[in-house]
Amino acid sequence: MKVAVKLFAALREQAGARERALELADGASIDDVWPALGLGEEPSGLVYAVNRSYVERGTPLADGDEVALIPPVSGGAFRLSKDPLSIESVAAEVASDRAGAIATFVGTTRARSRDRDVIRLEYEAYEGMAEAEMERIAREVCERHEVLEMAIHHRVGPVEIGETSVVIAVSAPHRAAAFDACRDAIDTLKQTVPLWKKELYVGGEEWIGQGS
Repeated sequence: MKVAVKLFAALREQAGARERALELADGASIDDVWPALGLGEEPSGLVYAVNRSYVERGTPLADGDEVALIPPVSGGAFRLSKDPLSIESVAAEVASDRAGAIATFVGTTRARSRDRDVIRLEYEAYEGMAEAEMERIAREVCERHEVLEMAIHHRVGPVEIGETSVVIAVSAPHRAAAFDACRDAIDTLKQTVPLWKKELYVGGEEWIGQGS
């Protein structure tokens, strides 16, 4: 069977190409992709996707599949943090001489939600995959809206009333694109990033579903 392998960031530079065509034996799985590339030892934290959906190790492949190798993201523009977020730091990461505007979105914990008095929120994430998904969202949003740079920082652990849970910053030549990209990014993030939110309120607690 033949599969197309897409490579990003440091992996793209290591392979010297953004895409490689591989011929694998019938019955091959995702575990056979890295050895077939001949790039040495597999980096820890590597995430795989097949036909634009994340998959687990051992997932079988079919002829014509598109396999994406997503390197681990550590810190920088797409990160999770147990510490308070700095809006200024996130905005600084997207600053550019080509930008005519930098737009930011800041999500905060509110004191009342769903007719309940909130004590605090607690966020849990699938670390490694969450950062990679934020990077993917940024890449696609930047292409859709023709913006320059995007950074996303999100809290994990307890987030008290009034504290910031997420900061998104976007730079663009024009303000309209920056505003549109910010909204697109937060709406997509809430649907696809493996982050879960528990709401602790007076009298109980509840895990809140996606899109909230």
